Amino acid sequence: MTIDNLQLTIQKNEKFQKMTDFMLEYNKHTNLTRITEPREIIEKHYIDSIMPLALYDVPRGTITLDVGSGAGFPGVPMKLFRPDLDITLLDSAKKRTDYLKALLQEIDVDCTVITGRSEELSFNSDYREKFGLVTARAVANLAALCEYCLPFVEVGGVLMAMKGSDDESASASNALRLLGGEIAQIKEYTLPSGDKRSLVIIKKISQTPMNYPRKRVNITKNPL
Repeated sequence: MTIDNLQLTIQKNEKFQKMTDFMLEYNKHTNLTRITEPREIIEKHYIDSIMPLALYDVPRGTITLDVGSGAGFPGVPMKLFRPDLDITLLDSAKKRTDYLKALLQEIDVDCTVITGRSEELSFNSDYREKFGLVTARAVANLAALCEYCLPFVEVGGVLMAMKGSDDESASASNALRLLGGEIAQIKEYTLPSGDKRSLVIIKKISQTPMNYPRKRVNITKNPL
């Protein structure tokens, strides 16, 4: 599917418009996004969130976790585009998960919302290695992102890391080796504005050892 077709699909879906209206109104009292111009929202939030599903064939009904959902990206647009996906939205800030719950009610969309830190929640047996797809958009550098996210991915599942144009694969090679992942593909695309993006598709090939993830301070200060 081309970006032009994606944009047309978004514009025809009234739930995307309701999401925009609700987000902008909520943004007046709770900081959710600096992008407030409707055309930019479509491009930099909605198209950018959905492109991974146009670039990679995700099986129907895949149990999915969106780590660091923030204002709902990419998880909510993915759900609107692919209602068959079973999506859980995870964010560490209650003010954002409160917003997500209110948004989902406003647009009548069914996702699970969890408040918590990924490096703590991934030790919970209800979540560890339970997801066929994990997504993360602009959360951290790739090595740290792998440590936050790969413990949630089941063996045989996929982590989709949505990044800018810089190639971070070499710096993440040790983290991937230790955490049980390998880069399957890197797909590059360009938004209508000319902004370049890359989708790093990481396959989970073996279980993540139980000593990972480490505490956040160690992930940040001493990346794998």
